[in-house]
Amino acid sequence: ELFVEWDPTPIAAASIGQVHRAIILDRTTGTERAVAVKVQYPGVHEAIESDLDAAEVMYAMFSAMMLKGLDVNALVDELRGRMREELDYTLEAANVTEFEERFAGHPWVRIPKLVPEYSTARLLTTEWVEGLTFDEFRKNETFETKQRAAEVLWRFAQRAIHHYGIFNGDPHPGNYKFHHDGSVSFLDYGLVKRWSPGEWETLRPTVDAIIIDRDPELLVREMVRSNFLPEGHGLDPELVYDYVSSPYIPYLTDEFTFTRDWMRETIAKIFDVQGPHAAVIEQLNMPPSFVILDRVVWGVSAILGKLEATGPWRHMLLEYIADAKPATDLGAAEAAWRTGNPIP
Repeated sequence: ELFVEWDPTPIAAASIGQVHRAIILDRTTGTERAVAVKVQYPGVHEAIESDLDAAEVMYAMFSAMMLKGLDVNALVDELRGRMREELDYTLEAANVTEFEERFAGHPWVRIPKLVPEYSTARLLTTEWVEGLTFDEFRKNETFETKQRAAEVLWRFAQRAIHHYGIFNGDPHPGNYKFHHDGSVSFLDYGLVKRWSPGEWETLRPTVDAIIIDRDPELLVREMVRSNFLPEGHGLDPELVYDYVSSPYIPYLTDEFTFTRDWMRETIAKIFDVQGPHAAVIEQLNMPPSFVILDRVVWGVSAILGKLEATGPWRHMLLEYIADAKPATDLGAAEAAWRTGNPIP
């Protein structure tokens, strides 16, 4: 009754809702326009709570057998908090608006505009975005365009994490639309992590010890301070560094190419509970603040691996964490945009 047209066949579906294409009458201009409407499944709130209860039991068993240092309750509480937020589309609507404002006029990031008069706690409506799916993009675009889009995905996450303190925690290929010029539309803002005061300041020294300082002794001290490792762990700092730095190898060299093989080998190393890093794995904890960031690190790396993205990732990262000069043309374009858009 509310929409001029409604396509009953969903164009996308996910764990808590599905998306339909519809037509609305723009109340300002009096013209019709296409929109994407995300509708939440009835009863999904109860299902999610049940899943999280099951996850708590699963993590507890996993910790008892392998990751004995894992604080299961804190980890699940963090997931529970983010998932509960994802169920409230009014929060997602606010996220869409904030990202739209922060990236307004950006040279290669596209954020769909919210249609607030057609949005509720269980219904979210944004402008319709034409574009390629990830599979269409990978199949049909040139190597150069795919490299550009890969850098766009990576830079979008880095700017949000390091400069805005609010970032999308679900880097899934289905959450993007790709364009022929290499720009990307970012569609989903349900699972969003916002740094609370002091969170990133607690985590960042550990990351800096890996990437900037490359110092095993410093890394171990910072990991104890930030609750990744317990006091008196007795671990060899070199062994800890070799294990913990695995996902950050792209940032320890001047040039790196992400590949599926690298992802497979790195994941195998991380989960090899009987291998040379078994002692580290047994004592390692994941602080709640790190849960969603870790998801972003792995999720973005997986997408870059599928695109075989190559570039000076270390120098690019230094743009965001050390205010270094732009390492690529996209970095220079963003720097020029930022100069004209000094958003705090």
